[in-house]
Order: sequence, then structure tokens, then C-alpha cells
Amino acid sequence: MTILVTGARGGVARSLVQQLHAAGLPVRAAGRDPAAARLPGGVEAVRADLADPGTLGPALDGVRRVFLYAERQGLGGFTERARAAGVEHIVLLSAAGADAASADPIARLHGEAEEAVARSGIAWTFLRPGGFATNALQWAGTIRADGTVRDPFPESWTAPIHEADIAAVALRALTEPGHAATMPVLTGPARLTRRRQAERIGEAIGRRITVERQDLDEHRRDLARWGPPEVAEALIRHAAAAVDAPPPVTGDVERITGRPARTFAAWARDHAADFR
Repeated sequence: MTILVTGARGGVARSLVQQLHAAGLPVRAAGRDPAAARLPGGVEAVRADLADPGTLGPALDGVRRVFLYAERQGLGGFTERARAAGVEHIVLLSAAGADAASADPIARLHGEAEEAVARSGIAWTFLRPGGFATNALQWAGTIRADGTVRDPFPESWTAPIHEADIAAVALRALTEPGHAATMPVLTGPARLTRRRQAERIGEAIGRRITVERQDLDEHRRDLARWGPPEVAEALIRHAAAAVDAPPPVTGDVERITGRPARTFAAWARDHAADFR
């Protein structure tokens, strides 16, 4: 039973591939450029692009379980080919608050992806993480350059989750019974402000980090790499709202994996090299 992990260059996918490989499970990593994914030795890597159905046949050959990212294009064609190939279960990386009817573009994208997978007739699990700890990597350049974090919402709260914990939940969903038709909401074990996250990174690298309030228009320009303007505006709205309304913390990581979610401090130590 081969397990296909799409989006091989993504942080969650890389961690999942590593965990499956370490467990001795047959795993195939797929992406638009799998050679750039820094995969463990011995892991099969194939090119697959959801928007290019002609690339999907080799990726799906012999596959029964799939870890799938929510994509803007190609999900319907992918699920049709997956069903024809004999795929039995898809674990979709969605997002907290996913809702195909939402006016919020991020919630809508993930809700539409969930609906596309649900319509396929293949058993599914939707993983709904909140804020990713890896979002802090957007500060890596200025931390390396001058020990500074620039952000317009330093008091905005999140419960950041380590990508390895999302991957650990995905591994359980892919390899154990009992996870079909579930939608676990995944968070880290505690809420932190962005200012406190910067402090934790400083502790991990042994350097004092200064937090400066960033001009909002400059922040918009920085967010352009995340997608179109409507996505940037949604991210700004989320951050502004979380100043006064901290997100909930769930215990779904521990409930599913049997151990507590990793702290942000642990994530910062794991990624210290990115900030030095």
C-alpha cells in the first residue's frame, strides 16, 4: 500500500514524508519540482501537477492513501483519477474555519477544496490547522540582518502549530482506522502574541530581538508573495481581529497522536538555523 504525499516541497509534506519513511512505510513524494524537496534517501519522488492531469498517472500508480494540499486548480480532476486508480482515503490539509460559502477568500478556498474531495466518494479526513508556526519564517530576513521583527500587529494572538505535529496527525489518519469523515482542528498547546513569538526566537538563537510596529502599506507589499490582494487583506483582517479575540486552543493533536503538541519554543529551536 503506497502512500502518496503531494506538495513535496511544503513543510508539512516534508515532515510527513520523513515520518512515514522512518516508520518503514512505503511513501511516494510528488510535486511540481520534487527534486527540490530535500527528501530522505530512498524515498521515491515523482513530478505531479494537479493542473496537468497527464502527470498524475505515474504518481497514483499503486497508491491507496493520499495526503493532499488544498489547491486552487485541478482538485476535481485529481480526485477523479484517484478514484479510478483505486485510492481509498484522502487526507486533505485544509484550514480552521474552512467554509465554501464564506466571503473570506482563505476560508472559501479551503471549503471548496473540502467539498471537491467529499464529492469524490473517496473516504476523507480534513485536517484544519490554525496558525502555522512556520509563518514566523517571514521574519527570518530582518532577524538575520539586524535582529528586528517588523509587524503591524505585534499584540495579535495565535496558537501556532509545529508542522511536525500536523504531519504526525496526518500519519495517524493515513495509517489507522477511525479517522474517516473527521475534521480535527489542530493548534499548538498555547496562545502567544507575535511579540512573544519573536522573543522565543531570540531565546532560541541567543540574540535579543527588537519588535517594531510596521506600516500597514509596507506590510501589504510584504504579503504580496502569499497571493492576490484579497488574500493579503484577509490575512490583515485576521491578525487585527486576533488582537482582541485570541483563538481557541484545542487538544486534538494530543488526542490523536497520544502526546502533547510541541511548543513554539521547541519550533524556534528546531528552526534556529533559519534565523541565524
